Amino acid sequence: MAKGVSGKRHAQAVFEIAVESNQIEKWQADIEKIVAVLGDPEISTVLANPKVSLDKKRDLLNRGLKGISPIAMNLAQLLVVKNRIQVVQSLESEFKRLVNAHRGIELAEVITATPISDREGEKVGKGLALLSGKKIMLELSVDPEILGGFVARLGDRLIDASARTRLQELRKSLV
Repeated sequence: MAKGVSGKRHAQAVFEIAVESNQIEKWQADIEKIVAVLGDPEISTVLANPKVSLDKKRDLLNRGLKGISPIAMNLAQLLVVKNRIQVVQSLESEFKRLVNAHRGIELAEVITATPISDREGEKVGKGLALLSGKKIMLELSVDPEILGGFVARLGDRLIDASARTRLQELRKSLV
């Protein structure tokens, strides 16, 4: 099974449990802790080693994941037993996406040629909010190759208002 698909399926199941039990924040904290522990290279090496007994792996998880709910512990143990430690990153990102969608928030990745001020970021965020009809959470990054303007990814939509693209379009029309 592909890592992304498995991570998404696990996230969907966990999200449904979190919504039903009205414990979204608790699950978010538990998943972050699971990702931190299972993402640690030393721990993941031991957990992925087939020569290490299941009891030792469970003991290691119990020590590393103290304080998480029993159901979240079962998830961590399932990932270890089924040798799916590598899906924790996609599980976490998909869970965050589902939580944001549940709250009416959409993540917008915005790339600009130079860093923008908070005020400019707010303007871009408001424009994208009008376009999507949802609250927008901006994730800003810089890529000097776009020359000017911005490129925004909003869900499955790409809004390319970059100078580089406009220059390429002008070049095509002149040729």
